[in-house]
Amino acid sequence: MTHKVTIYTDGASSGNPGPGGYGAVLISGRHRREISGGFRLTTNNRMELMGVIVALEALKANQCEVCVYTDSKYVADAVNKGWVFNWVRNHFKGKKNQDLWMRFLQVYQQHKVSFIWVKGHANVPENERCDQLAVQASKQAVLNEDHGYQA
Repeated sequence: MTHKVTIYTDGASSGNPGPGGYGAVLISGRHRREISGGFRLTTNNRMELMGVIVALEALKANQCEVCVYTDSKYVADAVNKGWVFNWVRNHFKGKKNQDLWMRFLQVYQQHKVSFIWVKGHANVPENERCDQLAVQASKQAVLNEDHGYQA
């Protein structure tokens, strides 16, 4: 039996670069889980991608059928339009966030993942919740270091 999972994600950064956070809501049947985390110095795009990665990594079964809703054109288009696969072939020449994209591809390959772009701040309840989680995470008193971020 294939597990079907719906994931909503969002990222936030105050200053871009600046303190940032990600939020994700995972829904499967009657199960629901919220995940978030914050970093001292990062970018919005890194947090958008981090939310997707952490959510996929949190899945307990392999080969899940996953639908990811994101308001990040950067993330959705990179996958849906195949950009990230070209970036890999070109060794990420001139592209940012290689560390996170490589981490994403490892977990992406374990599942059947589709991406749907949603407009941010458009009253999509789960997307709004992810935004709240991301902003709250970015304002924590103790924030992690984003080791892959390079100014």
